[in-house]
Amino acid sequence: MQNRSFSPVFLFLCVLFCTCLILSNLLASKIFMFGGVALPAAVLVFPVSYIIGDVVTEVWGFRRARLVIWLGFGMNFFVAAAGQLAAWLPPAPFWNGAEHFNYVFGLAPRIALASFAAFLAGSFVNAYVMSRMKVRSGGRHFWLRAMLSTVAGEGVDSLVFFPLAFWGMLAPGDMLPMMLAQVTAKTLYEAAVLPLTARAVQAVKSWEGADVYDRGVSYSIWRVGELG
Repeated sequence: MQNRSFSPVFLFLCVLFCTCLILSNLLASKIFMFGGVALPAAVLVFPVSYIIGDVVTEVWGFRRARLVIWLGFGMNFFVAAAGQLAAWLPPAPFWNGAEHFNYVFGLAPRIALASFAAFLAGSFVNAYVMSRMKVRSGGRHFWLRAMLSTVAGEGVDSLVFFPLAFWGMLAPGDMLPMMLAQVTAKTLYEAAVLPLTARAVQAVKSWEGADVYDRGVSYSIWRVGELG
């Protein structure tokens, strides 16, 4: 019989993960300039989802990370779908906020599809790299695993998102600098908070009494019921 009990810490991380993803979609409509590079405001919170993914994979293993990723996907999809339905509703004659509401919640189907596909691909690559490197290194060099998994995950995320979202609209030469800028910004974000991430991992391991090594685990993304 599988152990299906969840700790308060794990539940908190699940909620925070989902919140970061939902906020990322809402904040993505704001573009700001940083060092001469245009970036979406989503970079403020989206990298946190990768940090949480690292913590969950490091402490509880790939099975729990797989569950968290699908939960995040489901909640994000629900909010995006509800927002789109609300945007389609005819506005009241006295309400003049329809244009602004639709700008935030009325995602173009192509952009939404690209966002969801990129999230799944990048998150699972991040968890896979983190899991495999932990086993091969015997649990050593957490900082290296965290950084390389982030580079791999963010790289795949950008490689999926930009072509799906903007192919035919932007030239490849214009997409590449945007992709590199996002990967670089998000990776630097994780590097800056890595000392806090490492401390959080150690605190959660101590609190939970857990330190899972994914030996013999299935890396199929569909086996959500296998929680370990």
